[in-house]
Amino acid sequence: MMSTHHRHTVMTFVFSAALILLSFLNNVQAKLIRHGADPTAIRVGNTYYSAESAEGGIWVRAASSIEGLGASSVHRVRVWEDTIGDIWAPDMVMEQNRTYIYFSAGKDAAHRMYVITANSDPISTPYTLEQKLALPDDQWAIDGTYFFYQGQGWFIWSGWESEQKSSEQYLYLCRMRSPTEPVGPRYIISQPRERGWETEGINEGPQPIVDPNGQLHIVYSASGSWTDNYCLADLRLKKGGDPTYVWDWYKSNGCLFGSHQERMMNGWDATLWINGPGHHTFVLEDGEVEKSPGGTNHIPFIFHGVEKGIEYSWGNRAWYSGSFVWWGETTYRRANVPGDTTNTGFGFKFFEDPL
Repeated sequence: MMSTHHRHTVMTFVFSAALILLSFLNNVQAKLIRHGADPTAIRVGNTYYSAESAEGGIWVRAASSIEGLGASSVHRVRVWEDTIGDIWAPDMVMEQNRTYIYFSAGKDAAHRMYVITANSDPISTPYTLEQKLALPDDQWAIDGTYFFYQGQGWFIWSGWESEQKSSEQYLYLCRMRSPTEPVGPRYIISQPRERGWETEGINEGPQPIVDPNGQLHIVYSASGSWTDNYCLADLRLKKGGDPTYVWDWYKSNGCLFGSHQERMMNGWDATLWINGPGHHTFVLEDGEVEKSPGGTNHIPFIFHGVEKGIEYSWGNRAWYSGSFVWWGETTYRRANVPGDTTNTGFGFKFFEDPL
């Protein structure tokens, strides 16, 4: 039997450890970058660039750190003046030493994807006039971005099947002849049909990245951005799979980054400080998917959300710097569809703090 002295010593140790852990949790919190939504950022050398829609146009920022993108003294330049209206979610990438900023614009059902482009430096060189992307079927489209994977250019976006069938937003993919020229049909790769966590009928904000095993992932935002159900989920293309074939994609079995525990994939924890985290950017080197980071260390990324304790609304959203790690041996399961019922590979563990 443990003596009174030993019990007191153990209890003191446990209490002290709990205080240390609580102190750690109170000091390690989500790091605010700036107020706003729909972040996009890339790293070129030692400089970070971001883009945003504001004040009647698209603006680009440059800083020496991710957090510096939100500094009051940040270098910020307007690179395009709005001539269309309702600009949403610019997305910045680079390809063959050119910068491309994709964005959606237009009134209501007229929203379509556009692109502006500049030589090399994302902030110091002039951009072209906007060009509407001739996406297949010419339907409502938002949150699009370009990437190059295994010798082929691709464009991925969130859209409606048609104006008559607009109750859900699907994720679509098409081939690209160049970063400004779509070619061929569009392919559905995800629909918001997962009961219990993909609510409000929305898949949006897709961001491509390649894991250490060479497999393509599309991490996207699920549920409505006007609710704190908003979260990040994953689509993983099976090894050797066809990106245009929907059943070669395996979806995470719940949110991988979200604020409601009951919506999280089994073994994943809900956020502590931020509600409705989503619409992220991986801050890729040179904005290129083929330079996706590997390794076992924490990797920075940016997401938006609303601090817990504050009313969740579009106007209260802000950019935060977080981190993620590649999580090996992650199995996604499905049933009653073609192909294997399980697929195991890299997944993600997302963190609210940069670590």
